[in-house]
Amino acid sequence: MIKQIKFVSIPVADQNRALDFYTDKLGFTIITDQPFDEKQRWIELRVPKAETRLVLFTAEGEEKRIGTMMNMSFACDDIAQTYEKLKARGVEFEGPPEQQPWGSYAMFKDSEGNRFVISS
Repeated sequence: MIKQIKFVSIPVADQNRALDFYTDKLGFTIITDQPFDEKQRWIELRVPKAETRLVLFTAEGEEKRIGTMMNMSFACDDIAQTYEKLKARGVEFEGPPEQQPWGSYAMFKDSEGNRFVISS
């Protein structure tokens, strides 16, 4: 039976730029970086302390997804601290953390314009 999410694919226009963003700014680690075809590499990243991986890859014909809202939220223990740390590393946020009845969150963009949520 299904036991976990293995990976989530993030559509990117420039794999090198995206790899730099996710490793240098977000602190993810490279699990694999190998040729996929003549156009792209298969790049899998690990989120620290998590089993789910991210893949920096755009399936052929799905290029229109690059730079859109990703229906994914990254969890953190301290929104304010994470926001400040990532902002200092050059991560572009849409605004400071906001408090909602369901918790705190902030939205950021990756190097490709994809939008994500960090939340507690």
